[in-house]
Amino acid sequence: MATMAIEKVKSFIRDVPDFPKPGVVFKDITPLLQNPTLFKSTVEKMAGPFRRKGITHVASVESRGFIFGAPVAYQLDAGFIPVRKKGKLPYKTAAFDYELEYGTDTLEIHADALDASSRVLVIDDVLATGGTAHATCKLVEKLKAKVVGMSFVIELEFLHGREKLRGYDVLTLIRY
Repeated sequence: MATMAIEKVKSFIRDVPDFPKPGVVFKDITPLLQNPTLFKSTVEKMAGPFRRKGITHVASVESRGFIFGAPVAYQLDAGFIPVRKKGKLPYKTAAFDYELEYGTDTLEIHADALDASSRVLVIDDVLATGGTAHATCKLVEKLKAKVVGMSFVIELEFLHGREKLRGYDVLTLIRY
Protein backbone atom coordinates (compact mmCIF):
# COMPACT_ATOMS: atom_id res chain seq x y z
CA MET A 1 0.00 0.00 0.00
CA ALA A 2 1.43 3.39 -0.91
CA THR A 3 2.62 5.51 1.99
CA MET A 4 -0.07 8.13 1.39
CA ALA A 5 -2.80 5.46 1.41
CA ILE A 6 -1.39 3.93 4.61
CA GLU A 7 -1.44 7.30 6.32
CA LYS A 8 -5.04 7.88 5.17
CA VAL A 9 -6.13 4.49 6.57
CA LYS A 10 -4.17 5.14 9.77
CA SER A 11 -6.00 8.45 10.20
CA PHE A 12 -9.28 6.48 10.32
CA ILE A 13 -8.11 4.18 13.14
CA ARG A 14 -9.12 5.66 16.45
CA ASP A 15 -7.16 5.26 19.70
CA VAL A 16 -9.38 4.43 22.66
CA PRO A 17 -7.37 4.77 25.89
CA ASP A 18 -7.92 2.38 28.80
CA PHE A 19 -10.02 -0.12 26.82
CA PRO A 20 -10.68 -2.93 27.57
CA LYS A 21 -8.64 -2.28 30.72
CA PRO A 22 -6.53 0.54 32.18
CA GLY A 23 -3.23 1.08 30.42
CA VAL A 24 -4.33 -0.44 27.10
CA VAL A 25 -4.78 1.79 24.04
CA PHE A 26 -7.31 0.00 21.82
CA LYS A 27 -7.00 0.48 18.06
CA ASP A 28 -10.62 0.98 16.96
CA ILE A 29 -11.23 0.15 13.28
CA THR A 30 -14.86 1.32 13.33
CA PRO A 31 -14.15 4.67 11.61
CA LEU A 32 -12.28 2.80 8.85
CA LEU A 33 -15.25 0.47 8.37
CA GLN A 34 -17.59 3.44 8.10
CA ASN A 35 -15.67 4.86 5.13
CA PRO A 36 -16.65 2.76 2.09
CA THR A 37 -13.71 3.89 -0.05
CA LEU A 38 -11.08 3.12 2.60
CA PHE A 39 -12.76 -0.12 3.65
CA LYS A 40 -12.78 -1.33 0.04
CA SER A 41 -9.16 -0.26 -0.47
CA THR A 42 -8.09 -2.04 2.72
CA VAL A 43 -9.77 -5.29 1.65
CA GLU A 44 -8.16 -5.05 -1.79
CA LYS A 45 -4.71 -4.46 -0.26
CA MET A 46 -5.14 -7.43 2.10
CA ALA A 47 -6.07 -9.70 -0.82
CA GLY A 48 -3.81 -8.30 -3.54
CA PRO A 49 -0.49 -10.02 -2.80
CA PHE A 50 -2.26 -13.39 -2.62
CA ARG A 51 -4.23 -13.18 -5.90
CA ARG A 52 -1.91 -15.50 -7.82
CA LYS A 53 -1.15 -17.90 -4.97
CA GLY A 54 -3.97 -20.37 -5.62
CA ILE A 55 -5.93 -19.54 -2.46
CA THR A 56 -8.92 -21.87 -2.14
CA HIS A 57 -10.13 -20.70 1.29
CA VAL A 58 -9.86 -17.78 3.65
CA ALA A 59 -9.90 -18.70 7.35
CA SER A 60 -10.76 -15.87 9.67
CA VAL A 61 -11.08 -15.54 13.43
CA GLU A 62 -14.16 -14.14 15.12
CA SER A 63 -15.29 -11.47 15.37
CA ARG A 64 -13.51 -8.54 13.73
CA GLY A 65 -11.52 -10.94 11.57
CA PHE A 66 -14.81 -11.93 9.92
CA ILE A 67 -15.32 -8.31 8.83
CA PHE A 68 -12.23 -8.53 6.63
CA GLY A 69 -12.12 -12.26 5.94
CA ALA A 70 -15.40 -12.57 4.06
CA PRO A 71 -14.75 -9.74 1.58
CA VAL A 72 -11.15 -10.92 1.06
CA ALA A 73 -12.52 -14.40 0.26
CA TYR A 74 -14.91 -12.78 -2.21
CA GLN A 75 -12.02 -10.84 -3.80
CA LEU A 76 -10.01 -14.07 -4.16
CA ASP A 77 -12.95 -16.18 -5.37
CA ALA A 78 -12.30 -18.45 -2.39
CA GLY A 79 -14.43 -20.10 0.26
CA PHE A 80 -14.78 -18.50 3.69
CA ILE A 81 -14.02 -20.56 6.80
CA PRO A 82 -15.03 -19.17 10.21
CA VAL A 83 -12.68 -19.94 13.09
CA ARG A 84 -14.47 -19.58 16.42
CA LYS A 85 -14.06 -19.93 20.14
CA LYS A 86 -14.97 -23.29 21.64
CA GLY A 87 -18.66 -24.25 21.52
CA LYS A 88 -19.78 -21.68 18.91
CA LEU A 89 -19.86 -23.87 15.79
CA PRO A 90 -22.91 -26.10 15.19
CA TYR A 91 -21.26 -29.13 13.54
CA LYS A 92 -18.41 -31.55 14.24
CA THR A 93 -15.27 -29.57 14.92
CA ALA A 94 -11.52 -29.85 15.10
CA ALA A 95 -10.04 -27.93 18.03
CA PHE A 96 -6.70 -26.42 18.96
CA ASP A 97 -5.80 -25.34 22.49
CA TYR A 98 -3.32 -22.50 22.89
CA GLU A 99 -1.66 -20.53 25.64
CA LEU A 100 -2.76 -17.07 26.69
CA GLU A 101 -0.89 -14.72 29.01
CA TYR A 102 -2.93 -16.10 31.92
CA GLY A 103 -4.36 -19.49 31.00
CA THR A 104 -5.48 -21.20 27.81
CA ASP A 105 -8.16 -20.87 25.16
CA THR A 106 -9.50 -23.08 22.38
CA LEU A 107 -10.24 -22.34 18.73
CA GLU A 108 -12.46 -24.56 16.59
CA ILE A 109 -13.15 -25.07 12.91
CA HIS A 110 -15.63 -27.38 11.21
CA ALA A 111 -13.96 -30.76 10.82
CA ASP A 112 -14.90 -30.96 7.14
CA ALA A 113 -13.97 -27.36 6.26
CA LEU A 114 -10.57 -28.10 4.73
CA ASP A 115 -8.49 -30.97 3.40
CA ALA A 116 -5.03 -31.64 1.94
CA SER A 117 -5.94 -29.86 -1.32
CA SER A 118 -6.87 -26.62 0.49
CA ARG A 119 -4.63 -23.55 0.19
CA VAL A 120 -5.54 -21.13 2.96
CA LEU A 121 -5.07 -17.44 3.65
CA VAL A 122 -5.53 -16.55 7.33
CA ILE A 123 -7.10 -13.11 7.93
CA ASP A 124 -7.54 -11.06 11.10
CA ASP A 125 -7.80 -7.38 11.91
CA VAL A 126 -4.85 -7.15 14.32
CA LEU A 127 -1.61 -9.04 14.82
CA ALA A 128 -0.80 -8.53 18.50
CA THR A 129 0.99 -11.29 20.44
CA GLY A 130 0.53 -13.76 17.58
CA GLY A 131 -1.11 -16.41 19.76
CA THR A 132 -4.48 -16.49 18.03
CA ALA A 133 -2.93 -16.28 14.56
CA HIS A 134 -0.50 -19.09 15.35
CA ALA A 135 -3.30 -21.24 16.79
CA THR A 136 -5.38 -20.61 13.64
CA CYS A 137 -2.50 -21.80 11.45
CA LYS A 138 -2.05 -24.92 13.56
CA LEU A 139 -5.78 -25.63 13.38
CA VAL A 140 -5.75 -25.27 9.57
CA GLU A 141 -2.73 -27.57 9.39
CA LYS A 142 -4.43 -30.07 11.69
CA LEU A 143 -6.91 -30.56 8.83
CA LYS A 144 -3.92 -31.19 6.47
CA ALA A 145 -4.44 -27.88 4.64
CA LYS A 146 -1.60 -25.55 3.61
CA VAL A 147 -1.34 -22.06 5.10
CA VAL A 148 -0.22 -19.97 2.12
CA GLY A 149 -0.12 -16.69 4.03
CA MET A 150 -1.59 -14.36 6.59
CA SER A 151 -2.94 -10.84 6.17
CA PHE A 152 -3.71 -8.26 8.88
CA VAL A 153 -4.83 -4.64 8.85
CA ILE A 154 -2.76 -3.69 11.92
CA GLU A 155 0.41 -5.04 13.54
CA LEU A 156 1.31 -4.00 17.08
CA GLU A 157 5.07 -4.48 16.65
CA PHE A 158 5.90 -3.87 20.32
CA LEU A 159 4.12 -7.15 21.18
CA HIS A 160 6.42 -9.17 18.86
CA GLY A 161 3.62 -11.35 17.45
CA ARG A 162 5.46 -11.84 14.17
CA GLU A 163 8.05 -13.93 16.05
CA LYS A 164 5.41 -16.63 16.69
CA LEU A 165 4.65 -16.69 12.97
CA ARG A 166 8.12 -17.46 11.65
CA GLY A 167 7.94 -19.58 8.54
CA TYR A 168 4.65 -18.04 7.38
CA ASP A 169 4.19 -15.32 4.77
CA VAL A 170 2.80 -12.44 6.88
CA LEU A 171 1.41 -9.20 5.43
CA THR A 172 0.42 -6.26 7.63
CA LEU A 173 -0.78 -2.97 6.21
CA ILE A 174 -0.24 -0.68 9.20
CA ARG A 175 2.36 -1.02 11.95
CA TYR A 176 2.41 0.64 15.34
